[in-house]
Amino acid sequence: MILEMKVPSPGESIKEVEIATWLVKDGDYVEKDQAIAEVDS
Repeated sequence: MILEMKVPSPGESIKEVEIATWLVKDGDYVEKDQAIAEVDS
């Protein structure tokens, strides 16, 4: 399944980021504004 997520701009020349680490497990309940993943650019 493809899921589009909005992330803060990592910089002018960076157009895409990759998920480095998921911070929650599949099916976990998450709160608004909770971090769910770490990204690499």
